[in-house]
Amino acid sequence: MEITKRQKQVLDFIRQEIRGKGVPPSVREICSHFGLRSPAGVHRILKALERKGYLASARGKKRSWRLAEGVPAGRGIPVLGRIAAGLPIEAQQEQAEELPVDCTLFGSEGCFGLYVRGDSMEGLHIADGDIAIIRPCGDVEQGEVAAVMVEDVLPEATLKVVKKGEGRIELHAANPLYEPLVFRGKEAGRVRILGRLAGIIRRS
Repeated sequence: MEITKRQKQVLDFIRQEIRGKGVPPSVREICSHFGLRSPAGVHRILKALERKGYLASARGKKRSWRLAEGVPAGRGIPVLGRIAAGLPIEAQQEQAEELPVDCTLFGSEGCFGLYVRGDSMEGLHIADGDIAIIRPCGDVEQGEVAAVMVEDVLPEATLKVVKKGEGRIELHAANPLYEPLVFRGKEAGRVRILGRLAGIIRRS
């Protein structure tokens, strides 16, 4: 369920405090952080977040608000949009959702997810509808799978096997129906690696 900008700010602050101190902030601490004089407005925001399923409360306690079950405490994996396993498509930068999975399981606190669309990577058991978990990096080893954009040539993102030769970069599918994308000379310099594939999440 969608939340307002102010509700998100409060939710992010609660996550930050839980992550840093191990306990949620009190209503007074939330007021102080946002420069609010009255706790009434904070209570309204907290109640709204409870109705929308982001928070749960424990009555009678000073720090009564906690994240609802299934809501990550800020270390989940943000899913930013789509990536093609086929023809390149635009990589949306807006966060679509956050997976309740600790990102450190994939070796990086900065990893992110992208929805896979297409069948060009099915030879590596990467299917349409999967979520590709990407570990950010500027380069990959020969034969690794990466999320790639090609600046000023293909302004879209694609998931491919990266192969390198003298003066060229090749982006290969894992499906024989798709021809490799080959960039030579100056065009090779425009290939930008967003990150290497760290894993796949498939929802049943």
